[in-house]
Amino acid sequence: MQCDDLVRYLSDYLDHNLEESLAAEAQAHLASCHNCRVVLDTTQQTILLYRERGKQLAMPAARHAHLFAQLAKALKAEDEISE
Repeated sequence: MQCDDLVRYLSDYLDHNLEESLAAEAQAHLASCHNCRVVLDTTQQTILLYRERGKQLAMPAARHAHLFAQLAKALKAEDEISE
């Protein structure tokens, strides 16, 4: 699994909705990729903060897609540097 794959599956990974084989690949990748662990930890912390505040803030779908595309691009560039 590569960084961009992890980003694509991150929501399902956090919700425990991945097939066993994909979840195992994600865990193996997270064990060896500091950047993806940071993304995972940051996402989990954001979810916790969101739940604690009890407010629902809607993000437009286009903005959400743009942010994830930027994140995937940054992770891919970082991965290419580390190779």
